[in-house]
This record gives sequence, structure tokens and C-alpha cells, in this order.
Amino acid sequence: MAATNRLACYSDAADHYSHRVRIVLAEKSVVVEIIDVEQGRFPNKLLEANPYATLPTLVDRDLALYEPTVIMEYLEERYPHPPLMPVYPVARGNTRLLMHRIQRDWCSLVDLILDARSKEAARVQARKELRESLTGVSPLFAEKAFFLSDELSLVDCCLLPILWRLPVLGIELPRPAKPLLDYMDRQFARESFRRSLSSVERDMR
Repeated sequence: MAATNRLACYSDAADHYSHRVRIVLAEKSVVVEIIDVEQGRFPNKLLEANPYATLPTLVDRDLALYEPTVIMEYLEERYPHPPLMPVYPVARGNTRLLMHRIQRDWCSLVDLILDARSKEAARVQARKELRESLTGVSPLFAEKAFFLSDELSLVDCCLLPILWRLPVLGIELPRPAKPLLDYMDRQFARESFRRSLSSVERDMR
């Protein structure tokens, strides 16, 4: 029993940053205890492990990690199969750059839309920008099974939580985005993706 609970992931059941970590865990079939935490109701063990009290937080024995990208890359090195990063340095660099661009271009819009403090006009503009941007890159999804890759990567793990939340964000992709919509259908049907979903996330669609 001790071995089973050695790895713990403190997670927000509705948050897309926590979701991306859960996708990596599910894809690699890692035995982990997922601990759902409500914002503002942090257990003492989380506060002891993470001085910033942020989610997600991964605890592996004496190690505590609490930045989503750091957690994902740690899991990639700790559990190398199946690989979610390319082998060669140039390809790995491109993967990291794509993850950065998703964060800067799309996650920033998602966070603005979901922030209750955002003004409605800002939300409307963010929805428009996100919808147009996703539609604009849609043709790229016709070229490969995954996002610019023949294999699932950490890039997909960052993107899929956003795409899953489009109904909650109030965004419906138009017909010209069919390659992206087809990608979504394929990835959402993956058994590992279904296992990554919290009960809150299952109710989003």
C-alpha cells in the first residue's frame, strides 16, 4: 500500500493546468493518488509541500513540484515510456517552443475568459481571438495524427484540456475548422484521455 501512495498529485478538478498533468499520468499509466483540492481549501500536506499553495502539485516521496511544465517534464524523465518528447535536441526544442506558444497565445486567453474578475467586453474579445486563432491553425491538424507530430507529445497534453473546455468557454468552432474538430474527436476517444478526466470535467460536455 505504501508504494501505491508514494506518488500523489494535488489537482483542481476543473483546471486545465491540472488536467494536462493528469493526461500525462494517464498516458504513461502511472500509479498515482489524485487528490482533488478546492481552491482556498488546501490540505496541510499541500501547504507543507508547496509554499505557493498552487495547483497542480506533484509529490514524489521527498520531492515536491508545483509548476505544470516542470511536473510534465519530470514525469517524462521519471517514466520514459511511452515517450512524450522527441529524442533529438532540435525536435525537443521545437516541442518546448510549441508548448510556450500554446501558453502565451491560447492559455492566456482561456485564463482571461475563466477569470471571474474579467470584464465582459474583455471576455467577448478573448473568445473571438481564441476562436479565430484555433480556426486559423486548423489546417495543420490535417497533416499529422497529432499536433505537428506522428506521436502524442506534451504539446497535445497542453492543448487538449483547452479544446475539451471550448463549450465552457462559450466557443463553437466553425465548419472550416474540420481538421481540428476531427483531431478532437480522435483524441477525446482515447482511453487514456478518458481516464484523465475528473468528474467535473466529464460534465463539461
